[in-house]
Amino acid sequence: MSRNSFGWLVCLLLATVSCQQAPVPERAQAQPSASPKAPKGVPGTYGPATTLGRLKDPAIKESSGLVASRSTPGLYWTHNDSGDGPFIYGFDSRGRRKGVWRVAGASARDWEDIAAGPGPLRNQNYLYLGDIGDNSERRSEIIVYRVPEPTITAADATSTKSKPRVTETAEVIHLRYPDGKHDAETLMVHPVTGSLFVVTKAVFSNPSVYEATGPVNADKPVTLNRVGELDVPSLFGGLITGGDISPDGRRVVLCDYMQGYEIVLADGADFNTIWKQPLKAIELGQRKQGEAIAYRLDGNALLTTSEGPASPLIQVLRR
Repeated sequence: MSRNSFGWLVCLLLATVSCQQAPVPERAQAQPSASPKAPKGVPGTYGPATTLGRLKDPAIKESSGLVASRSTPGLYWTHNDSGDGPFIYGFDSRGRRKGVWRVAGASARDWEDIAAGPGPLRNQNYLYLGDIGDNSERRSEIIVYRVPEPTITAADATSTKSKPRVTETAEVIHLRYPDGKHDAETLMVHPVTGSLFVVTKAVFSNPSVYEATGPVNADKPVTLNRVGELDVPSLFGGLITGGDISPDGRRVVLCDYMQGYEIVLADGADFNTIWKQPLKAIELGQRKQGEAIAYRLDGNALLTTSEGPASPLIQVLRR
């Protein structure tokens, strides 16, 4: 989502909430605070948010998706929101640039999220790029690009958007909703089955979860299955902007503009029962416009970025 759209949406939400609030007697009114604070997370689950660094590559202006590299531990991938080309950007845990790749065979209409997971070949890590944004809800299908993850070397840090490396040719996975058109900004991949999950973005209502059961074939369009609905503990409903599945497949993290949420799978349960579990809030620190969140490769921390240049790279450690 663009910053102009986001600003308009925030104004609309605040105006709506203001109109719906009952008047309070003057003597009962609290003094307004200098600046609103994000809701606090569940005690004992995650520690305080800390800033590890800032994204140094000036070409990263709207970090909209984030995932930990599976091929190069300790490094991360991001991409810009709509308006950029089919580029992915590598960086380390301090935000230092590690290279730029153009995804061969892909175009970028409205890339909203990136995920990592298995694919057609064993012992090969894959990246999944979600061209799933649809603010006007007009698209007859959405697209996910699947490409073998590049292995980042020291020499790749010299590559730039104007002189990028080039990935292998991406597979194009065409996805269709079973019940109409939806806007979405969250794409996740199960680390074992390779199933794809798309979470819709809903104002003042519950977002839906859709699945393309893995392994996903790119030969023909795939109709998604609606497998769940999320009861997001937020005043503004289901404005979910990013998400990830933990590397062990036991937890799901989601975020909106205010905070993060984690869901934990019950012991021995089928994965899709996770959508019925309660979402626990996590404070993610000061983000400009948070649309990206990911688990660290060991699963013991969350990382987030924001849209805007020189985005802070924020980490929240699991206790």
